[in-house]
Amino acid sequence: MTQARATSPDDGIAARRAALHLIEQATGAQRLLSESIAAGALERLSPPDRARAQRLATQVLRQLPRADRALKPFLVKQPPLAVRNALRLGAVEIMEGAAAHGVVNAMVQIMSKGKRTQSYKGLVNAVLRKIGEQPAEAWARLPAPKLPNWLRGPLVEAWGRKPVEAMEAVQVQVPPLDLTAKGDAAALAATLGGELLPTGSIRLREAGQVSALPGFAAGDWWVQDAAAAVAARVLDARPGERVLDLCAAPGGKTMQLAATGADVTALDLSEARLARLRENLDRTGLAARVVQADALEFDETGFDAILLDAPCSATGTIRRHPDLPHAKDGSEFGALIALQAEMIDHALGLLKPGGRLVFCTCSLLPDEGEVQVEEALARHPGLVNDREVLARPGIAPDWIGPEGLRLRPDFWAERGGMDGFFIACLRPGARDG
Repeated sequence: MTQARATSPDDGIAARRAALHLIEQATGAQRLLSESIAAGALERLSPPDRARAQRLATQVLRQLPRADRALKPFLVKQPPLAVRNALRLGAVEIMEGAAAHGVVNAMVQIMSKGKRTQSYKGLVNAVLRKIGEQPAEAWARLPAPKLPNWLRGPLVEAWGRKPVEAMEAVQVQVPPLDLTAKGDAAALAATLGGELLPTGSIRLREAGQVSALPGFAAGDWWVQDAAAAVAARVLDARPGERVLDLCAAPGGKTMQLAATGADVTALDLSEARLARLRENLDRTGLAARVVQADALEFDETGFDAILLDAPCSATGTIRRHPDLPHAKDGSEFGALIALQAEMIDHALGLLKPGGRLVFCTCSLLPDEGEVQVEEALARHPGLVNDREVLARPGIAPDWIGPEGLRLRPDFWAERGGMDGFFIACLRPGARDG
């Protein structure tokens, strides 16, 4: 598919064409949505079309195996990927309640404009009309999509088949929006009509446009998954402490730390991502020293506390980023695991005596969590794994294992789940650091 071009604002063609571009990049070029968007895939669209395109692409990738099951009875053989993705998009829209005639007409028009796809417009028209004739409950009867084998296998080995099936059931749902309050979370939850979660985050079921919500412009809160917010709470920064947030962008944890009154340094390798962090700090009126640098080359020492949210597979965030199983195959995870170990070792050396390091990853793989802590303890004589600080409000005791705190998407399933995270607090001993 070619990059989307703006068309009339009310026909839906521009947003759907852009969504197809994003879907094809994920399924054909193994490119994450965030990478395609950063490269300008949506820049020529109006803000409403941009939001719609991203929402459509995300939902199709979330429901892709279901869409393929729905389409299979009406296809003698698989058409080219561009056509298959158009059918997937059309099927998801129709089976989730969009008017079939509008979707069919739009997809046929898009197919007719492409040199590679124009000969398939009749097929698209016929198949999507048949999808439109299906009973409304047919979509709900289809099983929740399974994770790809390269990821599902290791997760079943780590957590068991039933928990993985429970994760998949959560990941097929559109996740609610979680917020972190700069001030009184209970008051903000009441203002927004949201649920105050046991860990202190606020959850909204139907958020709408984020920037239009009360308190956004005033900087009263920021978007942050409830699981991601736990790491900074475990660090428990105090006023006046020197705190380093390694790999800080886009800044959710930085803002949590800054809101405590700590003296925060936020470091990240990506200047583009740091620009977003600065915007977030400006909007919320919070202060942090922002440093663009490679974490492994940063040599400033004497920090009371360090938060290391290390680069990882991001397999814990699939409920919010369903493109990941389609765009990745696990081949790069070994290098990430090695980098995590190196970053733990380096971060420990930046602490002052008596300091603490909170290590976390948004991963469901033990190699990026529990195993990292086991191996760090073996490498550093005297290193202490402080499990007591993990018992924060809202944290169930059985979420805390020997190596640290394990959060999974199927926890709070009745509330909409949470991202997968691993969190541990390490303290260098007399013979370490």
